[in-house]
Amino acid sequence: MITLTTAGVTISVHTKYVPRISSPLLDSYVFSYEITIVNENEFPVQLMRRFWDVFDSSGYCREIEGAGVVGEQPVIFPQQTFTYSSACDLKSPRGKMSGYFTMRQLDNQHLFIARVPDFQMEVPFILN
Repeated sequence: MITLTTAGVTISVHTKYVPRISSPLLDSYVFSYEITIVNENEFPVQLMRRFWDVFDSSGYCREIEGAGVVGEQPVIFPQQTFTYSSACDLKSPRGKMSGYFTMRQLDNQHLFIARVPDFQMEVPFILN
């Protein structure tokens, strides 16, 4: 697990290769990731948008952007946690994601960025 704190928001990421829905013969490698967000501020925040850069070792790159995460725009109160799981498919057995969440401070509507730590996705057998 890797962790990064930005603007009082701590984000941790844990990844896992999902072989049962991957198809290496078709260049499809699926990874799940779990993200935990902790609001260490003294005010509630709301996750408004997400932005991802997804890279794989074949040179393929794409951007993903949208409202909230997994269909939600969660409000996270001070010292509270929000955790969600999602997945990403790659065209090669190794890649990475980098990105950020646009957060809104609820008491004054101020928008700010909470960076997600860059995280690697690697098929376990590729390391041998």
